Amino acid sequence: MSNSEAILEKLGRGEIVDMLNRCWMTHDGAWFYSCVQEFGIETANRLNKSAIRFLAPMEVGRMKKAFGTKDQIETFEEFREFCTSAATFFIPAFMNATMSFPEENVLRWEFAPGKCFAYRGISRIGMIEKYECGVIYRIRCWCESLGLSFEVTGEPVRCRMLESGSCAGQFRFAFGRKN
Repeated sequence: MSNSEAILEKLGRGEIVDMLNRCWMTHDGAWFYSCVQEFGIETANRLNKSAIRFLAPMEVGRMKKAFGTKDQIETFEEFREFCTSAATFFIPAFMNATMSFPEENVLRWEFAPGKCFAYRGISRIGMIEKYECGVIYRIRCWCESLGLSFEVTGEPVRCRMLESGSCAGQFRFAFGRKN
């Protein structure tokens, strides 16, 4: 067994997912910080959202393939299964976020008070007062990439942790409703 294989065996799945996400979020934060330094916070916010919107269909496509999800999600149960699988890979413990399904057609998010990873990172670079939340925007873009009809309650534009010390809201989907 090679050293690389031994390391993979030694680390649990959760540690691997955590490490990969920490590396990705560190890169994302460094990219955002570089944009702030080069172009200012307004342009960094715009570029961040543009990159998220561009990336979302690719992420969703990869997830659907990996999870064996059919092309079109048609029921809330299918959506819940997709989200639960996605959370396993994209919401490790360090993000201090929870996702739940408190009722039919509702996805709720909540961050531990004062502990959102983006809030903490953007605060460190001194730009939290003007930061536009990319975290929930990413989930919005995933839902749009899935072709779902929904409304968002509590969707942040500016950072809600800064404004109120907490961040929570919900997506309400139109599964089973007639248009």
